[in-house]
Amino acid sequence: MLELLTNAEMAEADRLTIAGGVPGIALMENAGRAVAEAVTALPGRRVVIVAGPGNNGGDGFVAARNLAKRGYQVRVCVVGQEAKLKGDAALAAERWSGPLEAASPEALENCDIVIDALFGAGLDREVEGLPRAMIERMNACRAPTVAVDLPSGINGTSGEVLGVAVNAAHTVTFFRRKTGHMLLPGRLHCGAIQVADIGIPDSVLETIKPKTFANRPALWGQTFPQPRAEGHKYLRGDAVVLSGGLSTTGAARLAARGALRAGAGLVTIACPREALHVNAAASLAVMVRPVEGVAELAAFLADKRRNAVLLGPGGGVGPAMRDLVAVALASGAAVVLDADALTSFADEPAELIDLVGERGSREVVLTPHEGEFARLFKEIYENHDIKVKLEKTRVAARSFGAVVLLKGADTVVAAPDGRASISDNAPPTLATAGSGDVLAGMITGLLAQGMPAFEAASAAAWLHGEAAVGFGPGLISEDLPEALPAVYRRLSAELGSWRS
Repeated sequence: MLELLTNAEMAEADRLTIAGGVPGIALMENAGRAVAEAVTALPGRRVVIVAGPGNNGGDGFVAARNLAKRGYQVRVCVVGQEAKLKGDAALAAERWSGPLEAASPEALENCDIVIDALFGAGLDREVEGLPRAMIERMNACRAPTVAVDLPSGINGTSGEVLGVAVNAAHTVTFFRRKTGHMLLPGRLHCGAIQVADIGIPDSVLETIKPKTFANRPALWGQTFPQPRAEGHKYLRGDAVVLSGGLSTTGAARLAARGALRAGAGLVTIACPREALHVNAAASLAVMVRPVEGVAELAAFLADKRRNAVLLGPGGGVGPAMRDLVAVALASGAAVVLDADALTSFADEPAELIDLVGERGSREVVLTPHEGEFARLFKEIYENHDIKVKLEKTRVAARSFGAVVLLKGADTVVAAPDGRASISDNAPPTLATAGSGDVLAGMITGLLAQGMPAFEAASAAAWLHGEAAVGFGPGLISEDLPEALPAVYRRLSAELGSWRS
């Protein structure tokens, strides 16, 4: 279940299913039953259901009936007028034999479990009035809340909080997760997420053709490089990392170590002569070569075995860096641009677009954090019509003709063709100096082994998060490459099981 659906795509999945002969009430019955099942796993027998006037409320009515049959003490509180219920929601209300109470915050006193069936994923307006009061009371209540589809107050496409949102302990969603389950801040409100099968066939995806995916090994595993018995180091690629001057060599060394641990057969730090001895003294398996200026870089990259190059970490900002980027993009190597390489084009984004465009379809990855994205993609970042992180990244990738990885706890990777992945495995410990340099190096190492750019960036983001999770508290950036072998062992076993 890698696919992540927007609100519109989920609505289309419902429509196609109903058009195919499955009644809407059957889907609602299955959804409500799944919510009831989730509740039975929690302690306590007194349940209050906060139901809205739409299909989300209908799911709540079905859950109420199923829980009452199991002996739970169930109260159903309706936000809105019962008379305005319509369609499947009205039918579900009729099948509920108990009373429907008018909602009030006081109704949530003395209960063990709350079911949030107030709003669905399609909410697109600020929450006000009684609904807001109910959400605030749910959040203040000691009883855990089980959210139906998505915590009320979250937009299912954007993950935005629309004024206020339920803090759920558990969320039961249907068919597929929505993008709002993965994007921040929505993900922080969901608690544990369960995806229930309610009778929508997977075949509807062939019509919907979603382009957003959860970042998991199944997304990119078929292209993930595996060492071959007959292989040698040059078959595993030669990654080049450009280093800055004497005082800024650390970033390049971190990136080089990341590329090496990611599996590149060779990794070379190309640096000014003043930094040669510092880089050489701190590197064992990583080679160090003197490379200064555009002419020397062009000659260095003329060796086609050097098939991936990273520019930016500690490299300096300004015209000199722009010239080096131009040389790298003119070469046949895959190119990763990070940090200073991105900031150097903040006032000249069109120049970078032209340089990338001249490469055709050859692999380019841009890896900004939020601040770098705001500088380089200023028009996109400030465009109020493009509010969602996912869409901003997608537009940037399409505009620049490159894969764009926008870092964060919900890292988004987008390709020019519209494909995108969202990560949810990055722990807070990754907010440490140099972790982005290691990530850029890991992408470069995977590109050197022939992995396509979108898959390489997505895989590196996932590996980066898993390495940090595996290391645990006290993480610093130097620990990330050394934590990768354990992640690779687990990944190799997983890939082997479904490749065989």
